[in-house]
Amino acid sequence: MLQSLAGSSCVRLVEQHRSAWCFALLVLGYLLYLVFGAVVFSSVELPYEDLLRQKLGKLKQRFLDEHGCLSEEQLEQFLMQVLDASNYGVSVLSNASGNWNWDFTSSLFFASTVLSTTGYGHTVPLSDGGKAFCIIYSVIGIPFTLLFLTAVVQRIIVYVTRRPVLYFHIQWGLSKQIVAIIHAMLLGFITVSFFFLIPAAIFSVLEDDWNFLESFYFCFISLSTIGLGDYVPGEGYNQKFRELYKIGITCYLLLGLIAMLVVLETFCELHELKKFRKLFYVKKDKEDDQVNIIEHDQLSFSSISDQAASMKDDQKANEPFVTSQSPTSNDSSLNN
Repeated sequence: MLQSLAGSSCVRLVEQHRSAWCFALLVLGYLLYLVFGAVVFSSVELPYEDLLRQKLGKLKQRFLDEHGCLSEEQLEQFLMQVLDASNYGVSVLSNASGNWNWDFTSSLFFASTVLSTTGYGHTVPLSDGGKAFCIIYSVIGIPFTLLFLTAVVQRIIVYVTRRPVLYFHIQWGLSKQIVAIIHAMLLGFITVSFFFLIPAAIFSVLEDDWNFLESFYFCFISLSTIGLGDYVPGEGYNQKFRELYKIGITCYLLLGLIAMLVVLETFCELHELKKFRKLFYVKKDKEDDQVNIIEHDQLSFSSISDQAASMKDDQKANEPFVTSQSPTSNDSSLNN
């Protein structure tokens, strides 16, 4: 008897705080996912880092042995200056001396990566004025970009998602949920094909040092706005039509980002995902719900009364044989 009462009380407790338990599980799952990623990256990349460190150490020691007049401190200072310049996008290599990082097309590409929060990091402002302007430009430009993308996506999704789903639901009599799922999968496949697979094949041809996997990796890192910066197109010393190529990449990033947002918005509108998201939301209090209901009822009543009054006025105006009498004429007729 006591066990059944305790069990029922535990069930009621869980049901009353269901969203809190779901949120706690969500946080725990996210932390475990972070730890899982750290373990995998460490186990996969740490051996390669160790090999690279050993290789660089051997090359450095060989260089010092071949050039006895150069001390290790002098070599360290030279390498530090080279690495600092490389962090600012300036290379000392002779084959890269012809590429400028701040011509118009490169600056346009940099501005697009800043506003889209991709930020490859291969080119950064050198001067204090450039750094200050980058802060002001980003503070204004990033919200402006979010507003622009939101407006564009909301207009596109009407013609790409909502109307097609509604058309097949009404004309073919199919279930709206099934049509929405099939449409979302089809739209995702088209987006992956036209903004990941095909561009990856193109980049693997245009970029001499990239294979298909590296090109696909660049497309994903860019359109997901991660922007690690380890692969940046158009930076080769023998790149043909570099200015036009940079403008094309800028357009690709903008259109690809819009396509990704359209796909994400399409999946977010699925009924199953909406139900799943509601598991982690905080439920509204009954008082708030009652206030919302009262406000909704008042709004509905006022709108209905306004509509009824306007309909009466329209009917009076449309009656051809009824003439309006003034209040004074009515009073005089009553007095007589």
